[in-house]
Amino acid sequence: MRNTLLLLSAFLALFTLASCGKKTPMSKNPAANQALCSYEEALFQLLNGDFTLVVGLDASFPPYGFRDEATGELVGFDLDLAKEVAVRRGWKVKFQAIDWDAKDAELNSGSINCIWNGFTINGREEYYTWSEPYVDSSQVILVRKDSPIHTKAQLAGTTVEAQADSSGLKALQSEECTELRNSLKAIVEVPTFNQAYMELQAGACDAVVIDYSVAVRLMKGNDVARMLEENLTTEQYGIGFKLGNTAIRDLVQETMDQMHEDGTFTKISQKWFDGEDVSIQKK
Repeated sequence: MRNTLLLLSAFLALFTLASCGKKTPMSKNPAANQALCSYEEALFQLLNGDFTLVVGLDASFPPYGFRDEATGELVGFDLDLAKEVAVRRGWKVKFQAIDWDAKDAELNSGSINCIWNGFTINGREEYYTWSEPYVDSSQVILVRKDSPIHTKAQLAGTTVEAQADSSGLKALQSEECTELRNSLKAIVEVPTFNQAYMELQAGACDAVVIDYSVAVRLMKGNDVARMLEENLTTEQYGIGFKLGNTAIRDLVQETMDQMHEDGTFTKISQKWFDGEDVSIQKK
């Protein structure tokens, strides 16, 4: 693939100089001509490093992306992956905290290039151009350690919280979970996983549906919550690009593949997941 991209880069350089630099339009339609030039020039910049990858993320989703309490800086597993991709491609990278409910508007407006923040593919396949999945993630159920609840069936009549527009909420609203959902007293949407977890600790809800890796991070160092043995669902994370934007996706995927091959992905994973490699192994 690298050879193909190098050939494409050389072709685009000639194409841009020979065609977009001409005063005579390439088409009888000036608007189409301008759009073609803009696309080719943008792709040329991608291939030659003159590009800023703007990553949209939820700033309260540890360990994938969150603000460091001491410095206030955005940090996390996915941010380290994106930084490494940018370094290898010669790109700049910018991390933009967004309202998770507004992520599609941010992506479609062009204010971000991708959504890269523990972003679940399952159920969203048709709405984005996706990278290959790189992490498996289950939706799990947390209850207080002293709770009498030990199975999903015992959630009947209880109040369950989940982050708005999260994979956990979508799982609860899915056809697969109809029986469970109908048995609950209420499903409450909250802005962040952190808020849901704090409300669980305070007794404001009976259970929280949350991503496994996030749950492990939140539970670390305290003796308040425990995880039910039964998962709600099993899902995969990917990088979501605007539908049809294969140019950026292909270059990011090529670099991610290299990071898998040379062990860099594993090192970054072990840094954020207590020595564990959470990646989907490449075959």
